[in-house]
Amino acid sequence: MTTNSTRATIVQLLSNMSDGKEIRSYLQRFSEVDQSRFAIIKIGGAILAEQLEETASALAFLHTVGLTPIVLHGGGPQLDRALKDRNIKSNKIDGLRVTDAAILDAARDVFIGENIKLVEAIRAQGTQAHSLSTGAIEADYLDKEKFGFVGEPTSVRMGLIDSIVKSGAIPILTCLGLAPGGQLVNVNADSATRALVHALQPMKIIFLAGVGGLLDGKGAVIHSINLAEDYDDLMGQDWVEGGMRLKLAEIKRLLDDAPLSSSVSITTPSGLVRELFTHGGSGTLIRKGEKIIAFDDKTKIDGARAQGLIEGAFGRKLVPGWWKAVDLSMAFVSENYRAGAFLSRIGDFTYLDKFAVMEEARGEGLARAVWRRFTQDHPAFFWRSRTDNGFNAFYDAVADGSVKRGIWTVYWKGETDFARIAKVVDDVAAMEESFEDE
Repeated sequence: MTTNSTRATIVQLLSNMSDGKEIRSYLQRFSEVDQSRFAIIKIGGAILAEQLEETASALAFLHTVGLTPIVLHGGGPQLDRALKDRNIKSNKIDGLRVTDAAILDAARDVFIGENIKLVEAIRAQGTQAHSLSTGAIEADYLDKEKFGFVGEPTSVRMGLIDSIVKSGAIPILTCLGLAPGGQLVNVNADSATRALVHALQPMKIIFLAGVGGLLDGKGAVIHSINLAEDYDDLMGQDWVEGGMRLKLAEIKRLLDDAPLSSSVSITTPSGLVRELFTHGGSGTLIRKGEKIIAFDDKTKIDGARAQGLIEGAFGRKLVPGWWKAVDLSMAFVSENYRAGAFLSRIGDFTYLDKFAVMEEARGEGLARAVWRRFTQDHPAFFWRSRTDNGFNAFYDAVADGSVKRGIWTVYWKGETDFARIAKVVDDVAAMEESFEDE
């Protein structure tokens, strides 16, 4: 079977899955960018030690469907063991390993060895991979007297990376840099990732981690983070400390240097495909995001943009005069009008008239950012959705209950009075349609 027919077969299989439409959407979106700009995937040493086969399989899958990530890996745990075996002591200053000649020799052996293991594991999957253990990252000494052979990246040799991508192979880089004169230097993995992001301006930045994402105060994976809305609040939480605080700050720094369309995903090797190709994801998705603006006065909303958002999200035309007639009590809209919640007060209950998210914004956490924002102010409300709406999986997850009424599923949140719920459900189901007939 040829590479093209293999790709076509896999894409067809994906398309037949329950979420095939969104998978095809992501494939198209990723395929539209230059392949050296699709994604940078950073792999920690612990992942290579414990999940090598799963990692190689995930990378091979991406390549098979026509996507070529730029892969950077570390090897910290392996280097610790190697130094112990060689009876070499090492110290860290400001989180960086002081690197003398003996430690650099060990780091070179370990990193190149791990690089070869990953390359061979990918090739065993039937996918071409090429080692770039040295030469891709140019660096200067960070502070030779203080840190020894530790480098700070100054540039990335894109010609080397592009050449490998064009040859049809996945480039596999180590955290080794070249200083002036060709001296090998040890480069911090976060610094190397930042240099690659600056040079490539990728669509996706992916960290493969054993826990599969950033964890909240209860130990659950945080699904998505909209930095524009969430960063300050997260950094103010007492459970965000140590490594997580540093990781959030580093990710913000990465995204500040990347296009608005870029995002960071933290996931496991086995969850990588779902994180990339489905709205639900499998891990933590972090974006620069957009501010969510609250309106308590309909006249302050850009009506044309709001109507465009709603019609674009639903793929249907609103009935003539709907925007003029709708009596909104509050609206929460992202600053670029790509997502919004429009609420009305009907009798004695709050009704979520429209919850709209543009297709291009789905999967980036903007829907959840808007949802979190308006539910803070409106803990109890009702809404309805056509029973065949693909967005209902999200509604099912966040609602306290639902009832089917004909073509509608009526949802509620924050209500506990069943007599009241029964009455409102009937009222909501009986409301007139707001979109034109299809």
